[in-house]
Amino acid sequence: MLSWITFAPLLVIPPILLAPRSRPNLIRWLAVLGTAVPLVLAGYIFMTYDRAGVGINEPESFQYVIKMPWLESFNIQYYMGIDGLSVSMLLLTALLSFLCIFASWGIEKGLKGYFSMFLLLEVGMMGVFCALDFFLFFIFWEVMLLPMYFLIGIWGGPRKIYAAIKFFLYTLFGSVLMLLCMLALYFKGGQTFDMLQLMQGNYDSSTLTLFGWTMNFARVMFIGLFIGFAIKVPIVPFHTWLPDAHVEAPTAISVILAGVLLKMGTYGLMRISFPILPEATLWFAPALAVLAVINIVYGALCAMAQKDFKKLIAYSSVSHMGFVLLGMASGTSQGMNGAILQMFNHGTVTAMLFLLVGVIYDRAHHREINGFGGLMSRMPVYGSFTSLAFFAAIGLPGLSSFISELLVLLGGWKNFPGITVLCSTGIVLGAAYMLWTLQRVFLGPLNEKYKDLPEINKREIFTLVPLAIMTIVFGFYPQPILNLLRASSNHLVELVWQADRLGIR
Repeated sequence: MLSWITFAPLLVIPPILLAPRSRPNLIRWLAVLGTAVPLVLAGYIFMTYDRAGVGINEPESFQYVIKMPWLESFNIQYYMGIDGLSVSMLLLTALLSFLCIFASWGIEKGLKGYFSMFLLLEVGMMGVFCALDFFLFFIFWEVMLLPMYFLIGIWGGPRKIYAAIKFFLYTLFGSVLMLLCMLALYFKGGQTFDMLQLMQGNYDSSTLTLFGWTMNFARVMFIGLFIGFAIKVPIVPFHTWLPDAHVEAPTAISVILAGVLLKMGTYGLMRISFPILPEATLWFAPALAVLAVINIVYGALCAMAQKDFKKLIAYSSVSHMGFVLLGMASGTSQGMNGAILQMFNHGTVTAMLFLLVGVIYDRAHHREINGFGGLMSRMPVYGSFTSLAFFAAIGLPGLSSFISELLVLLGGWKNFPGITVLCSTGIVLGAAYMLWTLQRVFLGPLNEKYKDLPEINKREIFTLVPLAIMTIVFGFYPQPILNLLRASSNHLVELVWQADRLGIR
């Protein structure tokens, strides 16, 4: 099952490359097929997954496991399995990838290359969420880098080369740190890349000597892995690649960047750093909480200052991912459940936002917020979808983000009440820049320049409706997702933050 969900998109690439250029719609529908198979399988896994898990660091807690030797001389295995944390990310990735093919329908240049790179990107994303061998995880992590570089650098905007190279260099730097830490853990952990075996090791008493300095091994490893994952989240000050990449990337690639790739950073921390290095996680938790409030407030203030619609959404992602960091740092079940739920909810809401920005850019050919005005009277359906996405991003009660942010704040209050109060100001700032943008773009007198702007079409509505439904349904009834991830997140908290360490009961 997991091999199919990971590699099914790869099987469609040869037919796409062999298809005649004179039949662009055939190429597009082949790409739809390549993303439809993982979506169907992800839906099947979501429906059949046994939610009564037993723990994140136990082999029996993972389902659909496949384990076989790969490079036996180095004890590297083709080892894949999923728990509740993985299933939620697989479902999100499969859904967004499928919808993004339809959002890419207007791509005309290099159609074969575009969809081939996109499908290869999906292979890397799916593999990251399934891998239980650190080496295999790293391979899939690197597989994502090359297609994303080309998707931005070839099909992006005017400054696409600059944005693509910046993305590549930042991500590659993080990958090199991850590789070094992976090798160090391999030799310290009994020469294995098996994540579950690495979790059994006690690295806190070990030391590492570098350039004449003797340091705590676990803390050095945590910092190295943290930087590698922080670049992907992104956590301030490793965030500067994100606005450029978002602004220059095609609409569908912006959706994948914000909806999936940012979540890989926090997923890596939860899957690798926290359970393998629990003592270092405890040591770093206060710093992570401080970084969370910096992300939330700084990202919100930067978003408020933007004049470009897409860049505003990009900085809002920096801010909203700060709530994930606070939940992870909180050391509580509520906070961790809220963090994972926020990863999922933010993926659906920010995907809607970037899709909506793409709709208006395709018509007006610019994203200047102050250049619009009164669009609600001309495009009421488009305005309604945008209003829903804006209110969801604000965290309005009854919409999905409210539940996840509430859980994060409840969890954060128990151990970091002062920081949690500061983080809550991000909600107010978020409401300020979202409502101000809504007012400038949709309310007031209609800009006569856009009196003939066409309404959103059926294909664009098709990409938005599933996300809008999930935003509303999970706002009123989040239990399907919470039940899915509760066992994994609670056991992760038990593993890392023991009751006698922080006094959590």
